Amino acid sequence: MAEILKFYNEEQLCGTIKWAASAKEPLEVIGGCSKPGLGRPISTNYRLDLSGLTQIDSYQPDELVLSLGAGVTLVEIRTLLKQNRQELAFEPPDYSSLMGISTKTATIGGVISCNFSGPRRIKAGAARDHILGIRGISGRGEIFKSGGTVVKNVTGYDLSKLLAGSYGTLSAITNLCVRVLPAAETTSTLLLLGLNDADAIDALGYAARTSYEPSGLAHLPRELALHCNVPDAATPSTSVTAIRIEGPPESVTDRIHSLQKTYSHFHTTLLCEESSRTFWQEIRDVIPFSKMLNRVVWRLSVPPSAGAKVVAEIKRHVSCEAFYDWGGGLIWLALDPKETAESNHIRNTLKTHGGHALLVRARADIRRQTSVFQPQPSALHALSTRIKDSFDPLRILNPGKMYKDI
Repeated sequence: MAEILKFYNEEQLCGTIKWAASAKEPLEVIGGCSKPGLGRPISTNYRLDLSGLTQIDSYQPDELVLSLGAGVTLVEIRTLLKQNRQELAFEPPDYSSLMGISTKTATIGGVISCNFSGPRRIKAGAARDHILGIRGISGRGEIFKSGGTVVKNVTGYDLSKLLAGSYGTLSAITNLCVRVLPAAETTSTLLLLGLNDADAIDALGYAARTSYEPSGLAHLPRELALHCNVPDAATPSTSVTAIRIEGPPESVTDRIHSLQKTYSHFHTTLLCEESSRTFWQEIRDVIPFSKMLNRVVWRLSVPPSAGAKVVAEIKRHVSCEAFYDWGGGLIWLALDPKETAESNHIRNTLKTHGGHALLVRARADIRRQTSVFQPQPSALHALSTRIKDSFDPLRILNPGKMYKDI
């Protein structure tokens, strides 16, 4: 059992990483532990717990800027921003329930390290697009920073884009400066009922191309919609295809009415504001698979128009259930308990249509035998290796979490 070392300031953390580098002692970097088992299994004697870095350095609502420690939880951030009717526009997800964790422990540092974004990504962009500045400690034990506290910033190299999605393999992120935006005054969701996957993706694709500016496009097949905690989405006992509209009340009402006319040839229903918020929180946090803890879960990123084709081809070889976010561009796939990880079928399908796959939830033995992250072409892998050498030449931080030699 690895010893957990919890830190409350940057200086302590820096000293420990310097010691580990000199002793060539590998370290596992953790935050709120809301995603245990994400990534390849790694074995270390020590775990660096960054959940104690909870300081709010600066919050300037008028400037739309929030600077804070990497250990601040998403729950705390949402509570703070709600006081000024603001939010993190990329809608950061909390996969605690998906991973079988009963408490909401996801931290901003963990979300940025994984570059995870919610349903609003189709409109607001990815998590990495909302970072203004970042501080971290490399595998050498060197403190570095990039960016600053203003939206228009050209200070140095934009390391935030590099660290987002590095899963703690390049540095221990200590502080972040992120952009916040005004929260939508109201939200409403139009549900199209009874569509098959292909027709649903076509309908969502059409909505994405209109001037109505949808901020959420998702599709739940019947078997998953039945378990939805929003009665208006579950009681029709059919598939639901969801289009979310956000903004000022008059604008939302007008755009929803226009969408209803556009899709008048479908059976539709409208979610009230409270139900709409609950529905999209469930999509964001992958709640449809949170009670299927015996299943292996994959996260596939594909061209939106190919979403239904990808799932149909995978289902020819693998027994599974799937639902769609990002207009079909994000597929959540849960394999039947009798299936193994089946990475070959999944990745071979993506070779045809494009995209990449991440094994999000599986037993440790499966994650040891399967490529958890999308295998890289040789040129890209060589580049990743050189970047790792620059930040962590001794392979101290999360060694092998993404790829065996990185």
